[in-house]
Amino acid sequence: MAWSIAEVARMSGVSSRTLRHYDEIGLLAPAFMGGNGHRYYEEAGLLRLQQILLMRELGLGLREIAAVLASQVDQVAALRAHQSRLLAERDRLDVLARTVGRTIAELEEEKETSDMEKIGKPENLFTGFDTDRYEGPAHEQWPGQAEQSAQFAATLTEADQERMQREATAAMVRMAEFMQAGTPVTDPAVQAEVDAHYEGICRMWTPNAAAFKALGQNYADDAQWRTTYDQIADGLAAYQRDAMVAYADARLS
Repeated sequence: MAWSIAEVARMSGVSSRTLRHYDEIGLLAPAFMGGNGHRYYEEAGLLRLQQILLMRELGLGLREIAAVLASQVDQVAALRAHQSRLLAERDRLDVLARTVGRTIAELEEEKETSDMEKIGKPENLFTGFDTDRYEGPAHEQWPGQAEQSAQFAATLTEADQERMQREATAAMVRMAEFMQAGTPVTDPAVQAEVDAHYEGICRMWTPNAAAFKALGQNYADDAQWRTTYDQIADGLAAYQRDAMVAYADARLS
């Protein structure tokens, strides 16, 4: 059985334009071309498209995907490897979701008691975070600032770290409240929160406008950071990014 490019686009959610691009770069060729000039795909093509989409979800680029597909011999083994990665990512996101859910509950309880001691163990705020993954890119993109940040972190006591962790979580919740109330990112109250965020970063290194925008974009683009923000409120990562862009344009440019 064969399916037209339009049918494959409908089933997969991948646009016909993207499917044609995959064909042009040799990533996913149709089984044959019809007399009408349209591409047609058979079952093998649909299975290959599924693998492509799985690897895209895992963050691989098209060149990396092509290399992986070119090296594969056993399709079942390849799919099992993809499944293993997806299950590992699911488990990590489950941990993050529980971490944020616990923080929200404890912060709501803290509002009633006005006592930050209700937050429990501060390290629980960051269960599931893989912070090591950012050290390499940070050193490559901002080597001087990354070294400055590392030196600052080395001076922090355990009490300092606990206080900063609590402050960061509480700030995310306040931003979520602004977003859910429909407050524009340019509102003075929102910008005051961003200013506090910027000043906190400046204790470690001083980003210029471009670097501060890039940091905000990372919150929205990186799967781990985006999930962290959006588990508090859907769309919070993009809201935080937009607020940081507005701040950078107004205060840092």
